Amino acid sequence: MIPEPRRLALRLFAALAFIAVAIGGCSGEPKVSIGGPFQLIDQNGQPQDQRLLRGKWSAVFFGYTFCPDVCPTTLQTLAEAKDRLGPRGERLQVVFITVDPERDTPAQLKTYLSSSAFPKGTIGLTGSPAQVAAAGKAYHAFFQKEGSGPDYAMQHVSAVYLMDPKGRFNRVVAFGLSPDDIARQITEAMRAG
Repeated sequence: MIPEPRRLALRLFAALAFIAVAIGGCSGEPKVSIGGPFQLIDQNGQPQDQRLLRGKWSAVFFGYTFCPDVCPTTLQTLAEAKDRLGPRGERLQVVFITVDPERDTPAQLKTYLSSSAFPKGTIGLTGSPAQVAAAGKAYHAFFQKEGSGPDYAMQHVSAVYLMDPKGRFNRVVAFGLSPDDIARQITEAMRAG
């Protein structure tokens, strides 16, 4: 097992590398396409694809229900940020894509996302390992299994992908920002686009 300080350093490095690639260095031009087609199943057992991103701003987050820290913290922070958006909050949906399809069944996602601390109406998505891997690839979302046995962990990108109402990538919302900072970034994106 990787020691906790090293795991945090690896997460930070992966997030910073992703952000640098996503924004294209200093040029301001994206060098990679973020987002794209996916075929997954929601927490109600219904098939979903990228069309669920159309019509609303979407905060797309890759995580897993057995995550001890980053995932619940991110979802709680997104709930607070959405509240701070006021009426604009109705135009934002949170989409939680599991990186652990072996354990995160639709029923498990439904139970997990029913927490009152998480954004109301969060859409949870899972699928076969190949489907989840394809969604991760479309978003350039790093994740990998760590350990073995029933208590394994998943290393994963901790950033949130903000997608516009046409399903296009707008920006990365970094892990660790306050609800006010996240609400400000989303408000700026909504005003500009």
